[in-house]
Amino acid sequence: MIDELNALECRVAEVVALCSRLRAENDTLREQLATAHADKQQLTERMAAACARLEQLIQQLPEAKT
Repeated sequence: MIDELNALECRVAEVVALCSRLRAENDTLREQLATAHADKQQLTERMAAACARLEQLIQQLPEAKT
């Protein structure tokens, strides 16, 4: 009976340790995801600004005569 309780205690300790590691990993992944979202938003804004500048330049081009 004591051996079974000791084995159970070891298993519970393993599960607790695993949960702690997974929680830490989830926190890290959440931070990475937030950073990726911010980077994506910044790149989207930069692309929109570049498109607007290109549209302005296209409007300034003289008409081609055929």
